[in-house]
Amino acid sequence: MKNKGIKVFIGVLTFGLIIWMLKGTFFQPSADDLKAGITEVGKYRNENNTGPVQYVFIATVKDSIWKDLETYGNYKPHHKGGTTKIYFFMEGSARPVKLFPGKVNFNPSYNTACIALYEKSAVGNVSLTRYPFKN
Repeated sequence: MKNKGIKVFIGVLTFGLIIWMLKGTFFQPSADDLKAGITEVGKYRNENNTGPVQYVFIATVKDSIWKDLETYGNYKPHHKGGTTKIYFFMEGSARPVKLFPGKVNFNPSYNTACIALYEKSAVGNVSLTRYPFKN
């Protein structure tokens, strides 16, 4: 009788752990859960797979919740030795359509509309600069 109670306890415990792991697997937070209303509207990835990979994204936001912008950036892909940049613009404002590789990633005429720049460097350092093109 005592042996049966232990087996039932271990079975219930195992079942509970499996449910807990499945919940953690299927209910991960995503960019859709952020309150800032972020929408990706443009992206660029260089085709150089032997050297540093450069990702550049353009995203529009409904609200400038700075913590959400950084979290969104952390969700984006990044390769060791490469860089990831995300330029944020308010929804409805002028934003670039075409992106370019290098230090200047779009036509400078859109600089004044950019509200934030998320950057992840080649060594993994993260920065979020508010109004990066203001003098």
